[in-house]
Amino acid sequence: MKQLSRAIKTMLTVALLLISAPVWAADAPLPSLYERLGGTGPITAVVGKFVSIVGADKRINGYFANADLPKLKKQLVDQVCQASGGPCTYEGKDMKTTHAGMKITTAAFNALVEDLVKALDTFNVPAREKGELLSVLGPMKSDIVEVP
Repeated sequence: MKQLSRAIKTMLTVALLLISAPVWAADAPLPSLYERLGGTGPITAVVGKFVSIVGADKRINGYFANADLPKLKKQLVDQVCQASGGPCTYEGKDMKTTHAGMKITTAAFNALVEDLVKALDTFNVPAREKGELLSVLGPMKSDIVEVP
């Protein structure tokens, strides 16, 4: 009888622990990429670092020699924010119009992506979020690159 009582107490304890523990369903939706990136503040920090890395990158900084950097940073923040599911709205020109006539090469585009990865790594953005962001921005390549 004492063992039965102990077994019942143990089962009740386990049941209570299971009921009170948070339950994460395998198919529960993840928060948006914007939320997982931390919102506008961290996105702004990554964009700032990205722009400084690009500015020092001799492979591609010539493309930005005449850029209005404050405007560029704001547009990049808005673009990343919107693309990641955040509340921002990118109001700049489309990528094809913006980059028309710049003769951007595949190598230059790849260098830009490398610089973005460096900026993301500086802030220890997890691999999953980094990959998702790159996959959201990657399709822009066809509108940016003019010279394969």
